[in-house]
Amino acid sequence: MKINTKSMVSITEANQNFSKVARLVDEVGSAVILKNNTPRYLVIDFAQAETEQTISDEDIMDISKRLIGQNKEAYKELAE
Repeated sequence: MKINTKSMVSITEANQNFSKVARLVDEVGSAVILKNNTPRYLVIDFAQAETEQTISDEDIMDISKRLIGQNKEAYKELAE
């Protein structure tokens, strides 16, 4: 994940001026809140969060195939 340095805010500043964080999200798309100079929290627009949580059926099938392949022996043992 690429982080825009202009969207970084300290946790103290976010606590004292949350409207600044909200404006950053509106302008840039996200805001990163730093705790002890380390990225700790990500604030994104709610609509963007819903979009990113949606997984296509193809992605689910790919994940399922990979998990079945990785755990083939366990599935065979359970089938007996």
